[in-house]
Formats: sequence, C-alpha cells, structure tokens
Amino acid sequence: MKDNAIVLLSGGQDSTTSLFWAKKIFKNVEAVSFEYGQRHKIELRSSKVIAQIAGVKHKIFKIKEFNQIKNSALLDKKILVTQRDKINKNLPASFVPGRNILFLTVASSYAYTKNIKNLVVGVSQTDYSGYPDCRYNFIKAMEKALSQGLDYKIKIHTPLINKSKKEIVIFAKKLGIIEILKWTHTCYEGKRPGCGKCPACILREKGFREAGIKDPLFNL
Repeated sequence: MKDNAIVLLSGGQDSTTSLFWAKKIFKNVEAVSFEYGQRHKIELRSSKVIAQIAGVKHKIFKIKEFNQIKNSALLDKKILVTQRDKINKNLPASFVPGRNILFLTVASSYAYTKNIKNLVVGVSQTDYSGYPDCRYNFIKAMEKALSQGLDYKIKIHTPLINKSKKEIVIFAKKLGIIEILKWTHTCYEGKRPGCGKCPACILREKGFREAGIKDPLFNL
C-alpha cells in the first residue's frame, strides 16, 4: 500500500465513496471537512458519522471568507438553487467561485504539516453541473501550483473524475459501501432524505435509478 492520504470529505455520496476507495489504497487515511457558511450545513453531521464508521481521524476547518461572498445559492438562501449563476449563465446558481481552490489549498497546507503528500477528492467531470473546479485540467493545474508553492510534492487523486453518477453508484457497490451511503447527505436545501427537486437530489436519484440499485438513504 502507498503512503498516507487526506480525503476531502463533504459528507456526500461521492466524497464518501472516495474515502473508502482511499482506505483500500493507502496505509493511513485522514479526512478533512469544511464549514464555509453552506446552506446545507447538515452535511457536516454526515461527515462526522461517516468518518467514525470509516475509523479515520476527522478535522473540520471553519472558513469565514465566503461569508462575505453571497453570489451563490449555497451561501445565500434568497437565491434559488434552480437558478443560473448571475455572472456565468452556463453555470448553476449553486456554483461557489473558488471553493475547491480554497479547499485544496487548505488541505494541502494541512497535509504539509503532517508530512502527507496525497490528497483525495471526489470530483467528477462527467454527469455533473459543469462546475469548472471539478474538471481534470483544473485538478492537474492545482496539483502543479500547490507543489510549486509549497516546494513539496502534492499528488491529488480523483478516483471518480471520469465516472457518471450511475458508475459511481456501481463503484460504491463494488467497494461494499452501499448501505453506508444512507448516512450521506446530498440535498442542497439541507433536507433529509432530500427535497427531490434541487439539482443535487435529481442527479443522485438518476444515478441510483440507472444503476438499478435502491438508494439506502430512503431506508432510514
């Protein structure tokens, strides 16, 4: 098995799948989550539960900078999650500009202090909302920038980068964690098991339906 790794764990389906993938690949795994003023802060409860189930150390970073940026539906409840971004109409209103840039920067800084060179993030550029900070080219650019800026080799692993939601569900089944996914949180509105109407809920339902697997979230 490889060295140690830090997984960026939101508490959602994809980051949870990536966490259990990492546990099979790396010798020791830790998880970090971020409280950044998100309207679905309930996801942090899920991240705590999942980290406990996985048996990994878990740290939550509180990021206050986004409190002054209210252009995203995830930061301002007055903006509907079904709307489009005010600046770039090609993006959904749920886009938080710079979110993954900041998350990866904080995670890499933390990794540096622990002499860990591997970061794992559950981003995908397939069957998604088109977030620019979930694309392969962005990840490779960040990997290079962080390594140069820290003068320390950082490797960012993206086990789901080219997988559709259907393929991610099937991948989770192969990892034997379908039942664990009942503890994950997806809904942008912060509702359990989900509002069923926001883009995140729709994508999750689509993935499980196309995979032919019942979503355990609705068995709670």
